[in-house]
Amino acid sequence: MNKISRFLLASCLMAASGITAAGATFTGARDDFRDETIYFAMTTRFYDGDHSNNTYCWDGVRNVNDPEWRGDFKGLIEKLDYIKALGFTAVWITPVVENASGLDYHGYHAFNFDKVDPRYESTDCKFQDLIDAAHKRGMKVILDIVLQHTGNFGENYLCPMFVKDYSKNLSNILTSMKLHPQTKLPANYDLSDPKAHDPRIAALKNEGGGNGDNRNHYHHVANEWNWDDPSRWWGQIAGDCVDLNTENPEVTEYLVRCYGKFIAMGVDGFRIDTAGHISRLTFNKAFIPQFQALAETHKAKRGGGPFFMFGEVCARDRNVTYRNHVGCSPYWYTWKEEKDYPWDYSTDSWAEIVVPTGQRGNHVNATSVTQQGNDYLADRSSSTPTSKNAILEGNKYHTPDHSKYSGLSVIDFPMHWNFRSTNEAWGVRYGDEWYNDASYNVTYVDSHDYAPDGAPESQRFAGSQTTWASNLDLMFTFRGIPCIYYGSEIEFKKGCPIDQGAQIALRESGRAYFGGFIEGTVNVNDFADYTGATGNMAVSLKHPLSLHIQRLNKLRAAIPALRKGQYSTEGCSGKIAFKRRYTDSSTDSYVLVTIGGNATFTGVENGTYTDAITGASVNVTDGKLSATCSGEANMRIYVLSTALTPAPGKVGEDGAYLYDSAPVKVNQGSYPSETEPLDTETVRDDGSGNSGNEPENPITPTLYDNEYAAFFENTDNWGGTIKAWVWSANANYTGGTWPGESCLYLGNNIWKWHYTGDEPLPEDTQIIFSSTSQTADMKFVNGGYYTNGVTSPVKTIPSNGKPYPEGGETSDNNGGGDDNNGGDDNNGDDNKDAMSYTVYFDNTESGWSDVYCYAWDVPTGTAFTPAWPGLKLTDTTVKDGKTVFTVTLDNVKASWAAVIFSDGDKVYTSDYALVDGTVYSMASNAIDHLVIRPALRVSVEGGALIIESPIPTVVTIARADGAMQRRIIGAGRNVITDLARGFYIVDRTKVVL
Repeated sequence: MNKISRFLLASCLMAASGITAAGATFTGARDDFRDETIYFAMTTRFYDGDHSNNTYCWDGVRNVNDPEWRGDFKGLIEKLDYIKALGFTAVWITPVVENASGLDYHGYHAFNFDKVDPRYESTDCKFQDLIDAAHKRGMKVILDIVLQHTGNFGENYLCPMFVKDYSKNLSNILTSMKLHPQTKLPANYDLSDPKAHDPRIAALKNEGGGNGDNRNHYHHVANEWNWDDPSRWWGQIAGDCVDLNTENPEVTEYLVRCYGKFIAMGVDGFRIDTAGHISRLTFNKAFIPQFQALAETHKAKRGGGPFFMFGEVCARDRNVTYRNHVGCSPYWYTWKEEKDYPWDYSTDSWAEIVVPTGQRGNHVNATSVTQQGNDYLADRSSSTPTSKNAILEGNKYHTPDHSKYSGLSVIDFPMHWNFRSTNEAWGVRYGDEWYNDASYNVTYVDSHDYAPDGAPESQRFAGSQTTWASNLDLMFTFRGIPCIYYGSEIEFKKGCPIDQGAQIALRESGRAYFGGFIEGTVNVNDFADYTGATGNMAVSLKHPLSLHIQRLNKLRAAIPALRKGQYSTEGCSGKIAFKRRYTDSSTDSYVLVTIGGNATFTGVENGTYTDAITGASVNVTDGKLSATCSGEANMRIYVLSTALTPAPGKVGEDGAYLYDSAPVKVNQGSYPSETEPLDTETVRDDGSGNSGNEPENPITPTLYDNEYAAFFENTDNWGGTIKAWVWSANANYTGGTWPGESCLYLGNNIWKWHYTGDEPLPEDTQIIFSSTSQTADMKFVNGGYYTNGVTSPVKTIPSNGKPYPEGGETSDNNGGGDDNNGGDDNNGDDNKDAMSYTVYFDNTESGWSDVYCYAWDVPTGTAFTPAWPGLKLTDTTVKDGKTVFTVTLDNVKASWAAVIFSDGDKVYTSDYALVDGTVYSMASNAIDHLVIRPALRVSVEGGALIIESPIPTVVTIARADGAMQRRIIGAGRNVITDLARGFYIVDRTKVVL
C-alpha cells in the first residue's frame, strides 16, 4: 500500500465539494491544515437541536433533569455559525459510532464501529448533513476515532454480545439491552447480577480459562502492564476500555473499513484517541497507509484539501521525552520506522493461535511490536532522528523534509502539561527538533480529560483570566495548530472537576451542558466577522476571552507566518520573543513577536514593519527593531512588508488584552435567558416505576388518615431510587430482601415510603433509607421527615399534610382554621391553607434588564414558582407613584413562605418573607420583611461543609462565579460533602473547601 504524505493530499479547495472560498480574512492559500484553528465540542454536551432524541444513561443517576445524551448533530449545525463567529475554521467532535456502557454519552465506548449512534441523529439530520453544513461554511470536520479499545459490552463484529432495542427507554439496561443471536454469553445471562461484568470480560479476554476469543480480536493482557513503558500497548486501561488486538490484521482492516466510510463522507481529519496505547509500528504498518490511501481516493469530497491525522499520545510529564522512554513520547509517533520489522498482513493469521490470559501470543506481529518496544526503551541518547523542519535558518525559510514523516501528528502533551503558565509552556520548545515537524503539533490548554499540571490537572483551567489570555497568545502565534475546548471562550465551568464519571452530576463538571450560553442567532460574514448576534449568544461573544480569541483568529488568518512559518529565537531578546517566516511561490511572510513584555530583535531583515496590534510602523535599516509592550497578555506583532506579502496593518480592535496603550473594556452585558437550562421532559426509566425526574408539579408531603408512612429528603443528592427497609424485632415490613421497597418520588429531592400492610406497626419499628449510600438505623416515627446523616426525624407530617418542626405549633396560619372564603369551602383539607399573594418589585435601584421572582416554603423547600431563578416578571403597574413589576402567586400553601428577586444570573436580593401587597426592592425599605434566620454556624472539616442550625431552614450557597444553589438543612449538624472544591459564600459566611 502506498504511503502518501500530507503534501500529496494537499491541494486547492474545489468548488465542486460545496466548500466556500477561504474567506476575505485569509492572506495566502488555505491549503495546509496549519491554516486551521480547532474548536473541540463534545457533541452530546454542546447544543440540543432535537429534544426528541434526548436520553439518559443507565448509570447517570445523578444527572436529574440533565440527560447525558442532550446535544446532537442538529444542534451542532445550528451553532456552527457561533463557532465561525469566534473565528474557528475546524470543529473536532467526539466519536460518533454506536456506544454502550453505563455512561456512554462521550462516545469512547464503542459497541458497533460500523454504525452511527442513533442518539446523535434526527429523522431529518444525519452525520452527512453535519459534514455538508460545515463545508458550506468553509469549515472542516475532525472526527474523534477510537482504534485501541471497545466498551465491555462487546462489538457487533469483533465480539457480538448484545443488540439494543431502541424502542425501549435506553436508561434502563434491563429492557433496552438484548442478547445478540450470536452471543457468547449463556442464555440465562442476567444483566442485573452484580457480577454481570465478569463473564463479559471473560468472553472478550479469555479470562477464567477457555478460548472464547478464538480469533484473538482482543489483547488478553489485563493489568500486568505499566503506563510508563511499552507494556501499555497491551494492557486494558479501564474496565470500559477493553484493549483491541491491533496487531491482528482482521481487526485493523475492519476498523479501517468502518472509519473509511467517514472519510468517504468527507470528514477532513481524524483525532485518534489513546494513540499512545498502540505501538508506532502498528500505525506505520497498518492504520496510516490504509487511511492515507482512502483519503487520496476520496479527496474530492473534501474539496481536494488535506486529510490530517493527529494522535493522543498521553504523556503527563513536563519533559518532552516522557519519563525517559522515547517509545512512549509523543514526538516518536511522528516518524516512520528506522528498522525493518516483519509483519504478517493475513486476516486469518491469528485464528489458530491460543493466547492464554496475561500473554501476548507468539504471532510474528506481536513479536515485532515487542521487539520495537525493547529497541526504544532508552532516553534521547538512543538513535532517533531529529529535524529542523520547524526551525528557521537565520532569517531564511527552507523547504522542510517530510520524507521520514509517519503521517501522524500529535497533540503537544508536553506543552499542554506545562500550560499552567505561558512561560512554562514556552520552555518546552527545546524538544521541537525531536518531532518530524513541530509546527503540526495540536496545542491546547485543557480538554475533556486533563488540565495542565498543577493548574490543577483535574479541573477545567482554574488560572486567572489574564493567564488564559496569555496562554492563548502563545498558542495562536507560536508553532502548532491551536485548539480550544468548548466553553473556554467564556471560562465555562472554570475550576470544576473535569470528569468524575458517575460520582458527580455532569452539571457540576467540566462536561456540563453548554447550550444555554449560546441560545440566540448571529449573522456571519466570515471567520470572526459577524453582525446581529442576539440572546445569550450575543453576551457570550462579548466575553473578554471570546473577543480575545476572535482577534487572535483574525491575526492568524491575516499573517501566513503565524500559521505555518518556521521560527527562531536567535537575536530575540525578551520575556517571550521569536521570529517566524513562511514562503512559497506566492507568499513571503516574515514576523517578529513579543508576548507580555518589551523585546529587542537584532539581525533581522531590513524594511518597513507594521505592528498588527497597534498599526504603528517602523523602518528598520540596521537589522534591529525594539518593541515596547506592557501588559501580561499583550503582544506586539511586527510584520515585514515584502514584495509578495504586504503587512496587513492593524488587525482587529483593541480589547482587554491586546491593545495600544490601555486595555479596552467592552460591556459584555448580562444574559437575558437561562444559561444552564434544565430538561424536565426527558424521562428516565430506572426499572422501579419512578422516573427520577422532577415532576411538573411537585407533590406536597402528605400523611393521610390511618396511614403509616415516612418521608426522606435526599439532602446529599444520592443517585438512583431511594429505597426503604423497615423492620421490628418480629417482622420485616418492606418484604423481600435488602434494600427493601422503592419509595415514591414527590419532587424537590423528597421521597415517601407507604406501608401497605394491615397490622399496626409496633413501637420498636426501625427504618433505613438507602440508594448509593444509606442512613443509620433510625426509629420509625409515623409521618417522620428524615434527612441524610440525622438519626431522628427533623419534623413530622401531621395528617392534614402540613409540615411543622417536631414538637412545634400545629395550628395553621389562618386564625384557627378560618379560610379566606368566610367559611368551609367544601374542597377538603387539600385547599384549606391555599392563599394568593400579589407582590411588587421596584427595579429603580437594581436596574436589571430582567427581573425574576422565586418563592418557596422555608421548612420544606417546596417552590411556588418554576425552578431557580423562578418566574420572569413581565407585568408592571403603578404603585405609590412608581412603575413597578407585579406578580400574583396563586394556591400558595406554606407555613413559612419566602421570596427572593434576582436578575436571573448572579445578583439577587435578600430572602424576604412573602407578605401580600408588599413592594420589595434591593434597598433597605423592605428590611421589616427580611426572613429572620436562626443563628447558623458554618465551618469546614476535612473538605466537607458543616452547617449547624437550631431549626430546619433553607441556606443559600453561592460559588465564586456567582452560581447559586439552595439547600434545605435540618435541625442540628448538617454535613455537605458533594460540593466541588473552591470558594463559597454560605449564608453570608465565606468558606474555602
